[in-house]
Amino acid sequence: MIFVNITSTTMKDISDQSLPESKQSDANPTGQTGENPNSLQPSVKDQSIEEKKLPNTVDAKKNIKLEGRVIEALPNAFFKVLLGDGREIRGFLSGKMQLNRIKILPGDKVTLEMSPYDDTKGRIVYRLK
Repeated sequence: MIFVNITSTTMKDISDQSLPESKQSDANPTGQTGENPNSLQPSVKDQSIEEKKLPNTVDAKKNIKLEGRVIEALPNAFFKVLLGDGREIRGFLSGKMQLNRIKILPGDKVTLEMSPYDDTKGRIVYRLK
């Protein structure tokens, strides 16, 4: 039978053993040498992370609601819609309207939801009378 003696060491124990005595007192608690932990300016690593933050997604999820009139029916539940400001966009029927088999004909007034990113297409969500 072979017995193995295993001692538990932590990363702090290993790092303390590898540093000379003069360097141990200069090291800050974060383990990074050469930086002041009480400094008000973020390190270069922190600045690069702040620059890569995504835009505010709450504003991006808000859809624009517009009203328009259907000009032409296209295949696959797509329609040409003329908006109130004179733009002509491609509208598609929403899933709920497809499930409930709501028919849209040329000349119908509809409400559209549009993404702020793409102003060439919109989702038809309501057929006005």
